[in-house]
Amino acid sequence: MENRSEKWNFEENKKVNASSVSVRGVYNRLMERVKNNGDKKPLISLCRVDPTDHPLFRTSLEASDAVATAVHSYNFNCYPPTVGLPQAKRAIANHLSADLPYQLSPENVFLTIGGTQAINIILTVLARPGANILLPRPGYPHYESRASCCHLEVRHFDLLPERGWEVDLDSLEALADDNTVAMVLINPSNPCGNVFTYQHLKRFAEIARKLGIAVISDEVYAHVTYGSNPFVPMGVFSPIVPVITIGSLSKRWLVPGWRTGWIATCDPHGIFHKTGLVKNIINYLEITTDLPTFLQAAIPEIIGKTKDDFFLKNLNILRETANIFYDLCKEIPCLTCPNKPEGAMSVLVKINFSEIKDIVDDIDFCVKLAEEESVLLLPGVTVGLKNWVRISFAVDSSDFVESFSRIKAFCLRYSKMP
Repeated sequence: MENRSEKWNFEENKKVNASSVSVRGVYNRLMERVKNNGDKKPLISLCRVDPTDHPLFRTSLEASDAVATAVHSYNFNCYPPTVGLPQAKRAIANHLSADLPYQLSPENVFLTIGGTQAINIILTVLARPGANILLPRPGYPHYESRASCCHLEVRHFDLLPERGWEVDLDSLEALADDNTVAMVLINPSNPCGNVFTYQHLKRFAEIARKLGIAVISDEVYAHVTYGSNPFVPMGVFSPIVPVITIGSLSKRWLVPGWRTGWIATCDPHGIFHKTGLVKNIINYLEITTDLPTFLQAAIPEIIGKTKDDFFLKNLNILRETANIFYDLCKEIPCLTCPNKPEGAMSVLVKINFSEIKDIVDDIDFCVKLAEEESVLLLPGVTVGLKNWVRISFAVDSSDFVESFSRIKAFCLRYSKMP
């Protein structure tokens, strides 16, 4: 074969590398540290929010039966319609409308492979040359990753820990310009564990209306609340500003591996139709992968037949674990939690580096903790807040007590105090 120079017309896509920060990636790297440490302590993961890691959390019997029935019927081995099965869309529209002052139609709902694909679709159809989007800091890292892939500039607005993680509304308007297309709100909040009040959400909607931009409301943890603030869907304010709601069965029904999500356009004035956004969503769905048909077919039974007792039991467990967490955290001087969690399944804790030595940042903290104590926490830099850590409390309370015993021992080992 004739010798030739090693020159090829392809190379790595640096945009993919730049956008690769993810909870999954960090979790995998920390797991490698645990595997290589030779420690005999059982692993306790408070890193990723997957309640199914613990036997305490199981989905409802009604949900499992609905999937089994759909599979065994042999009626749903086909390709689904582009926008989803009509009965599934209708069930989700009715489910969401129960909390709204108006009725959504099935045409407002688009089925997706979890909340992740919903984010991918929405950011892709909003992207255009020179456009930017406003994201919360701290926030969910997949928004950053997808925006990078779409060449969508990210501008951050801060959530204020001293005010219960409220949005810094005073600085929000100054971030936007004529190229701003939308802003994202996550409620109940991952990673902060707060639940926004009606008044705060209304003010957020009014600012978005003034700026002429859409609100993307990430409500994957809808109704997973156990504090003083009830869940209020952003769609309540869609007469003020058009709202794109992202939802999922993953967390409330404890089935993250089923990857069953949706996009809902809450838009009584039809703005998304007039601007072509709905057409763009449908066009995107025509060229992407569909949610499996049998899961779509199970949605009406899952939503319609799961009993309230199932949700109440899970909320009581989360409330108890949140209380245990808050009390245990106060016993560790180098950690500070500004607010007791009121919703979702995670919380942010600040590392007080004035109290510890030989640890340089939140990544170093989490790596050493994994190596020495087989406890996994998520470095705060992953969610946009350096020198904090995100802790999942969707775990058995006994595991949580044990994990904090190890965290306390770890912090004492690195304490500056004699």
